[in-house]
Parts: sequence; C-alpha cells; structure tokens
Amino acid sequence: MKYDVIIVGGGASGLACALTLVSARGRGWQWAEDRKYLLFDTDSSDLKRAYLKNVPGLDPMEGKELLQKIRSQIEAWGGIDFLQEEVVRVKRIDSLYQVESSSGKVFSADYLVLACGFHRFSVEGLGVEVVENTKSPKPGRVMIRHRDYEVADGLFVVGTLAGLSSHFTSCAGSGVEVAIEILSRFAGKRIVIHDVPEEG
Repeated sequence: MKYDVIIVGGGASGLACALTLVSARGRGWQWAEDRKYLLFDTDSSDLKRAYLKNVPGLDPMEGKELLQKIRSQIEAWGGIDFLQEEVVRVKRIDSLYQVESSSGKVFSADYLVLACGFHRFSVEGLGVEVVENTKSPKPGRVMIRHRDYEVADGLFVVGTLAGLSSHFTSCAGSGVEVAIEILSRFAGKRIVIHDVPEEG
C-alpha cells in the first residue's frame, strides 16, 4: 500500500509529527486533503515510564496518559493508519521508500520519518550513519547523522534518534518541525499551521 508519509515510532516525536501532518486536513487546502499516513508503533516509548511535571502549560500527568491523549487527537483528525509492528527493512526504489514490517507486510511512501528512539537502530537497508548520542545522560545511546533533520532526500530523523536530549518538549518539537517541512513541500511554499479561537 502507498502512503505519503510513513513514521517509524510512536513516542513524543513520532506522534507530534503525525498530529501536525493530519492537522492540515479540513482547512480548505486541496494539497492536504487526500494525504495518507502510516505510523508504526511498538508501544515501547520511554515516555510510558515518565511522570511529567515540567512541560510548559501542561498539568502534571503520567507519560502513558499523554501518549494516549495525543493519539486520540490524531485519530480525531483522521487520515492515518496505526500498525503495532516493528520495521525491519527499508529500500529506496526510485523516489519511494519501501518499508517492510516484522510480519512481512510491505508499504511504500514518498517520505519516511525515523522516530524510533536512541536505544538502538536496527532497521536494515538505509545505509545511514549511526553514531553516539552525546546529549544522552546514559552511555550507549545512538543517533543518526543528519542536516536539519534530513538524512537523505525525503528521509528524516526526529527525537532522540536525531541527537536531541530526552525531554518531551525537545522531541515533540522536532516532530513538528519535520511535519511542517513535509507539508511545505506538499504545498509548494512555506506554511505554518496555527489555530485561533472562534469568535463568539
């Protein structure tokens, strides 16, 4: 099956990327309306073990509650499929990324966003440069070399795998940045999505 964007990872950065992508729908932008997205989530985000007390504007809550809240926001917009499987292999075929899951399912997309955390990177076939994440307080964490989150044409990395510190706002922000970049390419011009209260 063909998607516009495939996101690998359902933590802070992957979900933030997905939410921003789908939030372009319903605004009268023809270039955004029929886009299809797929998010792989193995339900293993470190955020599930966190208790968040220092996220700006957010009342203290458990990370697993926040993950579910963001996922509910995404589902309310629609246009995205979730798959609870691991990505094992990726091939670049012409301008598309062909993604294979652990069960052997194969999908393709114009854009691929890697948001699978900094514990390890085991996806085969991409030939990316994996190095130490020097911003991690624990040794042995990894990152993928990139330039402004782009590793290769149409291939992005976000969150701790992009070398960021493991704070929710840092990781979520990188997901938003990459989503805005992809949406801007869809639109053929720079865009930013803002919402304002309805006048009443």
